[in-house]
Amino acid sequence: MIYAEVGQHPDETFDIVDSQDRVIGSALRGEIHRRGLLHRAIHIFWLRNDGSMCLQRRSFAKDNCPGLLSSSCAGHVDSGEDYLTAALREMHEELGIRLPSSALTEIDYAPHHPDLGNEFVRSYLLKGDFAVLLAEFEVDSLLWRSPREVDAWIANLDSSFAKPFVHLMARSAIRSALGLAA
Repeated sequence: MIYAEVGQHPDETFDIVDSQDRVIGSALRGEIHRRGLLHRAIHIFWLRNDGSMCLQRRSFAKDNCPGLLSSSCAGHVDSGEDYLTAALREMHEELGIRLPSSALTEIDYAPHHPDLGNEFVRSYLLKGDFAVLLAEFEVDSLLWRSPREVDAWIANLDSSFAKPFVHLMARSAIRSALGLAA
């Protein structure tokens, strides 16, 4: 099997965590998802210099939320990896952007939730203009909209969006970081 054609690696190993986000073991991706085990993920919210936010249309080859809109970049934390390292790796894998760790600002830490696929999620903000090289089997396309446009779009047609993204967009720390706070 050519992994690039399926949108994810079936042999990926993730840490299993307890309800306090402490590592208690590890397992293959499929087993973790099949059994609904707690694990870790990252999301990156990227704002260009003009204030527009990058939305990623997930590849139709993905096993989770295929073809739906999501944050600029999202992914699992591999076994033995920390959240920030995962975020930097995912930006490079999905969007072809190499960043120093100082380019990302942590803006939220969400506890596990069914809408998040039983993942603890650390979210990061990236600001600036960067050249992109999409990983075709991970990312279908990118869309650019203002955070206010995205917020209104979610309110009117949230079936276009991945459930974890909708959940995160409702969190006050993320709304504040995107200039959406009341």
